[in-house]
Amino acid sequence: MKIDVLLGLQWGDEGKGKVVDVLTPSYDVVARFQGGPNAGHTLEFNGEKYVLRSIPSGIFQGDKINIIGNGVVLDPALFREEATALEASGHPLKERLIISKKAHLILPTHRLLDAAYETAKKDSKVGTTGRGIGPTYTDKISRNGIRVGDILENFETKYTAAKERHEKILKSLNYKYDLTEIEKKWFEGIEYLKQFKFVDSEHVINNLLKEDKTILCEGAQGTMLDIDFGSYPFVTSSNTICAGACTGLGVAPNKIGDVYGIFKAYCTRVGAGPFPTELFDADGDKIREIGHEFGAVTGRKRRCGWIDLVALKYAVMLDGVTNLIMMKSDVLDSFETIKACVAYKIDGKEVDYLPYSLEGKIEPVYKEVPGWKTDLSKIKSEADFPKEFKSYIDFLEKELGARIKIVSVGPDREQTIIRYN
Repeated sequence: MKIDVLLGLQWGDEGKGKVVDVLTPSYDVVARFQGGPNAGHTLEFNGEKYVLRSIPSGIFQGDKINIIGNGVVLDPALFREEATALEASGHPLKERLIISKKAHLILPTHRLLDAAYETAKKDSKVGTTGRGIGPTYTDKISRNGIRVGDILENFETKYTAAKERHEKILKSLNYKYDLTEIEKKWFEGIEYLKQFKFVDSEHVINNLLKEDKTILCEGAQGTMLDIDFGSYPFVTSSNTICAGACTGLGVAPNKIGDVYGIFKAYCTRVGAGPFPTELFDADGDKIREIGHEFGAVTGRKRRCGWIDLVALKYAVMLDGVTNLIMMKSDVLDSFETIKACVAYKIDGKEVDYLPYSLEGKIEPVYKEVPGWKTDLSKIKSEADFPKEFKSYIDFLEKELGARIKIVSVGPDREQTIIRYN
């Protein structure tokens, strides 16, 4: 049995949560393999809206095993807040969710360090969400981190040592803070976390494979935010590409099966960093308004632009995508003309590949296609797609070298059209 992987191909916010929820009926297990509570996966069904930050999106399917893998960083306070809200709405987590002992904990001082580092950068801010993700991964790599499994042994000693180390750094940055309230909520989260089952998830997931269980791995953020291959330094702190599923769960590369690459029919980005197709005009405002492009966790306005096929082809290559999934097609319903970036013009030269750096003067080269001027949100079958929309799909498939398996035409799980099995 193979593990299938679902991940974002752009700068995050592609709509992964909804698609995992749509796909999970076909799987026995859903596992998160990286990222932290800076990622918000939004799901809507039965008239309700949910935002998941650390918990896998398969949690709404009662008979599924959900795993928070070792590649995830977990904030106990935010986890408690998220989990109790789900339990209050009738979703019993303790029977459905297991957590890797090797997942690293976000400490209260990690959040303070995140803010302090951003403040120190002044005009060079990366645009972090301030959730402590970067400092937590920094401690992980420097071998100073605290893991979920540490809760079970000598925890107070390990916590105190980490806190003291962080406070020395904060003092050197002249950063003023008060830990009282944030630390209180954090320890309440630790006590809540103890109610869950901590496991050696690499053994669990490989044993499930031996039992022929079907597994879907869920990534956070997007390929263009990968720490190695994204638009560095304006990236996240983990590997968001398909290879991250191997290290973030403890599975071998030859266990990877289908790779579902998810993208919007246009493009968005949150925070600082290069964005070649960003729109600063009425079209950009229109996309943001119709698409409700505001962060699910932070509430920040998303920067909006036309689809960037140069970056998308790069992501498809890195991830080994076997099936594409297009989200928010309906947001473009009212546009007379749709634009797609097929190349960049850099220093007067046209290139169709992603360069070492996206900073500097990059001019997108667009291909224009006619809009469909049809309300896609009411469509239930591919047979009812307007011809202009069919042409747009054909164009994207040809450019990207992969088939679009699923088309989303609205936020609800029912507004999802599967084109082939």
